[in-house]
Amino acid sequence: MELRDLQAFVAVVQYGNFTRAAEALYISQPTLSKSIQKLEASLKADLLCRTTRQLQLTDIGGVVYEHAQKILHSVLELERSIQDVRNVKSGKIKFGIPPLIGTLFFPEIARKFHEKYPNITLELVEKGAKLIGELVLSGEVDLAIVVLPVENEQFTVLPFFENEFVVYVNAEHPLASRSAVTLPELKNEQFITFTAEFALHDFVIRACQSEGFQPQIAYKSSQWDLIFELIALNLGITILPKAIYAKQTNKNVKIIPFETNQLMWQLGIVTLKDSYQSYALKELLTVIQTEIWSWQKIF
Repeated sequence: MELRDLQAFVAVVQYGNFTRAAEALYISQPTLSKSIQKLEASLKADLLCRTTRQLQLTDIGGVVYEHAQKILHSVLELERSIQDVRNVKSGKIKFGIPPLIGTLFFPEIARKFHEKYPNITLELVEKGAKLIGELVLSGEVDLAIVVLPVENEQFTVLPFFENEFVVYVNAEHPLASRSAVTLPELKNEQFITFTAEFALHDFVIRACQSEGFQPQIAYKSSQWDLIFELIALNLGITILPKAIYAKQTNKNVKIIPFETNQLMWQLGIVTLKDSYQSYALKELLTVIQTEIWSWQKIF
């Protein structure tokens, strides 16, 4: 059974005779007749009553006509859907982002992309930066924002954003009046960090260890807003990128830069190298590349 034979059969029924059906399909009447005969042979049943002047369907012909209409309609919908995807009118993209990074960038990315492609869905998948890369490798997300550097050769990496780290303290903290601090000065402080599945957890520990001390961690959390609440209660300090300060509104939290900008937060967009990229994904990457400069300027 072939689609063109179903099309021929449906046309014959709809136009009521072979002549008009053949004209509508731009084929000869003998070709049309052969298609109907071929369809009947494949189904092992007569579909049309040929003993009457007026074209009539057999019982089986009626069933085949009903289903043929549905099949041809589904094929048409499939062709339209494929065309929509090619024209980037529809689709879905799974975007992996650590929660903190998502807070900073995802709303603006989603807004910019929705303006151009309102019928494409961006599905946000939030995991710690350490886990996000694994989701790209497994195909569970199409792209992700990760903390650089990444050493996995299976990734294609697009540098995305760079920002300096600063110290977040309570406004009444002894260091709050300082214009700048050094990392060794934090040796005796109580730290509040992200939990171990976040790349920022390891970053803070390694930074302190490079200065010869192990940070005293008083609290760990997976929620950046809770970390700020703990700082506001003067229960500890933290080291985070400066860009995050604009997202918090607690007046009891203050930031202090380091004397030298030796600690930098570098982010990148990763996709799986040599894997298929949908039309929608390619357009999202284009939008992100276009906007990178503006995010760097804002923060």
